[in-house]
Amino acid sequence: MREGARPPLLHLKAEPHMSHATRQIAHDIIGAGPPVLLLHGFPQTRAMWHAIAPRLARDFTVVTADLRGYGASHKPETMEQMSFRAMAADQVALMQSLGFDRFHVVGHDRGGRTAHRMALDAPQALLSLTVMDIVPTQLLLTEMTHEIARAYYHWLFLAQPEPLPETLINRDPVAYFEGILTGIGGSGAAFDPTAMQAYRTAWRDPQVVRCMCNDYRAASDVDLALDTADLHRMVDVPALVLYGADGIMARHFDVPATWSARLSDMQSAPVTGGHFFPDTHPDETADALHRFLGQQAQITP
Repeated sequence: MREGARPPLLHLKAEPHMSHATRQIAHDIIGAGPPVLLLHGFPQTRAMWHAIAPRLARDFTVVTADLRGYGASHKPETMEQMSFRAMAADQVALMQSLGFDRFHVVGHDRGGRTAHRMALDAPQALLSLTVMDIVPTQLLLTEMTHEIARAYYHWLFLAQPEPLPETLINRDPVAYFEGILTGIGGSGAAFDPTAMQAYRTAWRDPQVVRCMCNDYRAASDVDLALDTADLHRMVDVPALVLYGADGIMARHFDVPATWSARLSDMQSAPVTGGHFFPDTHPDETADALHRFLGQQAQITP
């Protein structure tokens, strides 16, 4: 389908008559114009884009989707099925089922890692790539200092064998995951109440907790080997690296420099806030995305 040819759509959700991909991956669509896929991170759902998607929808067709295992999307049984490769394949299939053979992808946290894998596995599908507040998975796992391990302890905790982390988390999942939001995002981070309600609903589902743990297990047991094998490969689509100016990643890494050998056509910029800046500073985030996506689509703000 030609880019931007879709009529305006508001919150079109997967229905039983739709394709397998649309039934498997919970999603919403809003707006009209060139297609943009927005992917959330851990421990969130597509609700994180609630304030950003409408801004972008003035000029773009915006698809927000729950990653597999998260939110209302399907819950795979095995650890291997929660790899970034599997997540990326889901999202490409979803976009194709909606009529978009090529699209812009924007990912925060786990969504950013999924988007990077998508750019490696299906470069022909992407018009551009945006990753938010991450350094490459391979680099993080192989260069994790004790300071980073302490700040991002959940990478190690969630990857422990089943059912240890699941059992401990499910005693009070809301308290645990809210602790993640404040711990990584900073104690002063403010989250929208409606988004928080959606997050809490997801956290109370033991299957979501199991899949999130498998996501982190797969990062070490599946994705690390895939990313190591692809260290020689360069992503050639236009790319944007956004990162929280006050975030943990910015304190421990030169975030743009970690991507410079992986992205051939890269822009980068800090955004006010910590790791969860799309939640806490949605207007600034939307402005940065609109500038970059507008350049690629030749849309003037």
